[in-house]
Amino acid sequence: MSTMTAQGTQIYSIFVRATPEQLWDAITKPEFTSKYFYGSVIESTWEQGAQYAGWSSDRSQQYVDGEVIEASPPRKLVTTWRALYDPETAAEPFSRVTWEIEPAGEGVTKLTVVHDELEASPKTAENVAGGWSFVLSGLKTLLETGEPLGG
Repeated sequence: MSTMTAQGTQIYSIFVRATPEQLWDAITKPEFTSKYFYGSVIESTWEQGAQYAGWSSDRSQQYVDGEVIEASPPRKLVTTWRALYDPETAAEPFSRVTWEIEPAGEGVTKLTVVHDELEASPKTAENVAGGWSFVLSGLKTLLETGEPLGG
């Protein structure tokens, strides 16, 4: 599922039995993210220049923050990314996450996530390398079965 390209870039692609609009909603709506993104509730207006935040489900801890660089629903979302759940990653510079959504045939959509600009954030790069595969597997399972991964 994952590919390492140039140093500082991670690429993940999956095919999901869902429409681009369903994928967009799953990425941007907290009622979905809470079911596959480590329980996190993602909040933003998803407009260019807007801030976004990822919180624990009880809102007691902020997991990630960043800014929306580009939002073209339901095709592309680009944000900066900083992981706040670890003091070492929180001290690193922002990296960038791009979600690309493309129709891939009858009822199937290809989702590619590119996490780049990680050269100056080695702890973040190491931390997210295992996490994205889990998140995207959970997203696929949720959209295709209506159930969160593992239950």
